[in-house]
Amino acid sequence: MKFVIQVVSKASVEVEGKTVGSIDKGFLVLVGIGQNDTKEIADKMLDKLIKLRIFDDENGKTNLSLADVEGSLLMVSQFTLYANCKKGNRPSFTDAGAPDMSEELYDYICDQCATRVPKVERGIFGADMKVSLVNEGPFTVILDSDQIM
Repeated sequence: MKFVIQVVSKASVEVEGKTVGSIDKGFLVLVGIGQNDTKEIADKMLDKLIKLRIFDDENGKTNLSLADVEGSLLMVSQFTLYANCKKGNRPSFTDAGAPDMSEELYDYICDQCATRVPKVERGIFGADMKVSLVNEGPFTVILDSDQIM
């Protein structure tokens, strides 16, 4: 599982010209689900995501979590995080999870986030989405379950 976490002052996602999710201060999280991912892996990734201290405190140190700043989450599924570019110039996506399994796990992830964060918005799984954001810093962190498990 991979999360690309971007600290934002605002972010939104549109599908077919309609805004389906929008937040102010918080994290825009691009969620990639691999073939072997499970709810147990998702739980560990979510715990790390929620506890990440990457917002500035009063001294300008990255010391505050999402809860500390009363931040929100915008979760967007993105299977292309599993692009393999080792051979040739056309990426392979065979490491990405199957659509049915990935959608179920994506929904689980969003639902679990909603039990811990007051505002959780999401994109639409499998849709052609237009994502807009104002990245603060810019500050972007990549969480990969292969590196934190």
